[in-house]
Amino acid sequence: MTSRLEGKVAFITGAARGQGRAHAIRLASEGADIIAIDNNKTADTTAYAGPTPSDLDETARLVRATGRRIVAREVDVRDFEGLSAAVHDGVAELGRLDIVVANAGICSAAMSWEISLEQWHETIDTNLTGVFYTAKATVPILIEQGTGGSIIVISSAAGLRGMPFVGHYAASKHGIVGLARTMANELGSHRIRVNTVHPGGVNTEMTIPDMSPYLEQYAETLAPMFMNALPYTVSEPEDIADTVAFLASDESRHMTGSEVRVDLGILAR
Repeated sequence: MTSRLEGKVAFITGAARGQGRAHAIRLASEGADIIAIDNNKTADTTAYAGPTPSDLDETARLVRATGRRIVAREVDVRDFEGLSAAVHDGVAELGRLDIVVANAGICSAAMSWEISLEQWHETIDTNLTGVFYTAKATVPILIEQGTGGSIIVISSAAGLRGMPFVGHYAASKHGIVGLARTMANELGSHRIRVNTVHPGGVNTEMTIPDMSPYLEQYAETLAPMFMNALPYTVSEPEDIADTVAFLASDESRHMTGSEVRVDLGILAR
């Protein structure tokens, strides 16, 4: 039986661990070869440790264990030249490009007027500019191939609501929704689809311990905005990867410009 992504190639950012690794493994299990990048370092403004070279090596090992090929590179999404080179190297080795998953992102917490300039710039540069760079490096290849494609941008529930304590993160995630909607319109005639995915809390290494004091201080007012409607604490990365695999496949061929919520019902309230 042919897998639904057989013969396709996916480019995934932030692939060393967490959601990015889950996307890589799931798309590979569906038949896709993978081009994977991550910066393998800790961000300057986050309270959690970043990925390591061994994390990206493990993603590559797990993809190869599915029987698929992978080209993995240590690249920061803020480095357009490096990102573009990784894409072109991967396409040269694997033969084509069909799926783009703009997943890389960081998060930290502060009240909006107390966000440091360093926090603001690092978050916006990674989460928003990194998506623009990803699109700028990949869209010309998809257009030139002439066979359509699927671009999947990982946003957040904070990309559709003014979540407290993460104003810089929410701004970046709202920004990529606007970019994705515009690209959906511009690329429709090329049969290139662009959709955003909006998780709530996901069980990854991207924790936000610096948010805890705010949740305690505002337990009766703002903290309930983070409550789930469904009776689960967090999603697993594989839950989000299920949606990414659907959006990558021809089963979603009539979907573009959509904001797909996989948020445990945070946004239902």
